[in-house]
Amino acid sequence: MTIPNLLRAACRLLAVLAVTLAGTGCAVIDSSMHAMAGLLTPYRADILQGNVVTREQAQALKPGLSREQVRQLLGAPLLTDPFHADRWDYVFMVRRQGVEAQRRNMVVWFEGDRVSRVEGADMPSEYEFVAAMSKAPPSAGSGKLALTDEERVALPPPAPRAAASSVFAPQGAVRSYPPLEPQ
Repeated sequence: MTIPNLLRAACRLLAVLAVTLAGTGCAVIDSSMHAMAGLLTPYRADILQGNVVTREQAQALKPGLSREQVRQLLGAPLLTDPFHADRWDYVFMVRRQGVEAQRRNMVVWFEGDRVSRVEGADMPSEYEFVAAMSKAPPSAGSGKLALTDEERVALPPPAPRAAASSVFAPQGAVRSYPPLEPQ
């Protein structure tokens, strides 16, 4: 074999070797990218729609209440249909990353201006709602949302507040401000 033929054969061998290595390298990079893609997820904003209706609010809803009383108790309904004016729909939906999507429905029916019946009033309590929204499981003993009267009495008294004048300016100092309106 002559030198030019040897150079051609070496170039062909290098080209085949480069293509083989490039193809194998892509497979390795591709599998590692899939592993990394499982770790990195794009940010998705929380989607909250509708009215939060708790068990306590649903229990306060009684037949005979006026539309205004229902609005004060539950807020404005998410859906009101002009073709079904005797029906108010309270719908709540949550979509959060890392938490199962939730949807709760409650329908308030009216006869005239008064509540006649309520459907879907089996709502979670305030604590159950907060626990369902949380990504972390609730810790033991965290089930209460407020202090009892005994716990309030046992709290230390608050520190006395300093007077506003001593906090922002030395005593006896007089501040002058420009007039708000031209004179």
